[in-house]
Amino acid sequence: MRLYALCDQDMLDSKGVSLNDFINIANTQKAEILQYRNKNADISVIKKNLITIRKQFDGFLIVNDAYELIEFCDGVHLGQEDLRAIDEDIRKAVKIVRSVIKDDKILGISTHNEEEVLIANDLDLNYIGLGAYRNTKTKENISVILGDSIEDIAEKSKHLVAAIGGVRIDDNFKNIAYHVIGSGLVE
Repeated sequence: MRLYALCDQDMLDSKGVSLNDFINIANTQKAEILQYRNKNADISVIKKNLITIRKQFDGFLIVNDAYELIEFCDGVHLGQEDLRAIDEDIRKAVKIVRSVIKDDKILGISTHNEEEVLIANDLDLNYIGLGAYRNTKTKENISVILGDSIEDIAEKSKHLVAAIGGVRIDDNFKNIAYHVIGSGLVE
């Protein structure tokens, strides 16, 4: 199992966990990737937190959505809605983001079904997040839970696949490169 730690600021705040404590847990669990997600802060707070993480975490640092802060991390992750906010055509949105972050940075997107995975196969990406595997506390209103079908869908991806949504450390996948775990690290 390879760990991709999802550091969601709202989740940290709701559990009373500091950013430093989460980074320490991610380091202890040997996370290879840490994604910082903060949907409610302004860009200066996100930048400050990325700098804090970078000082304490040696793995790959990914920022959620704020691709304008790419110089402070190794890559960016965008959801389907965030891509559509850039351009209704996902292909154009990915090209726009890639032109900003350049080829030497990591780009990942969320996918939720086989159709989105097949579209992603034609995009200039480094990985996809696939899910939700099961219900999760960090996202409300999940319309589709993939459950065991996640393995079959993951097989269709030409990119590395990170299982997202309710994933636990003890889950066992054969076609998934990374387990994305957020709240499960601090429960």
